[in-house]
Amino acid sequence: MGQPITTNPILIALINMTVVFAVLYGLSLVVRLIQVIDPTQKKKREETEPNSLVKTAATVIATNVLQEDYDEMIILFTAAIAAYGYNNMRVVSIRTANGSTWSQAARMEMVNTRNQMS
Repeated sequence: MGQPITTNPILIALINMTVVFAVLYGLSLVVRLIQVIDPTQKKKREETEPNSLVKTAATVIATNVLQEDYDEMIILFTAAIAAYGYNNMRVVSIRTANGSTWSQAARMEMVNTRNQMS
């Protein structure tokens, strides 16, 4: 009885993967159950509803400030492009570079690689 039932590594890997995924699925069920049973969930909903008017007013003010900042950014970028020597160019839109710092680091590495090649 001290001997293993099988020595086939593929079968052992499949059994191990099945056990791991079964445990992960069980944990996900536990997390879902906790979300359903959560007694603090009602308190969170009650706290957010009375402040909705304040949040709406703050959003309107923030939108106006963001529009002013956006206009200033367009002016600054247009001036920078003109100073660099592209007088006939015009800034049409500015997009934020959303993403993680890892993707930004990868972009910078690609730019540096291209600059070193030329």
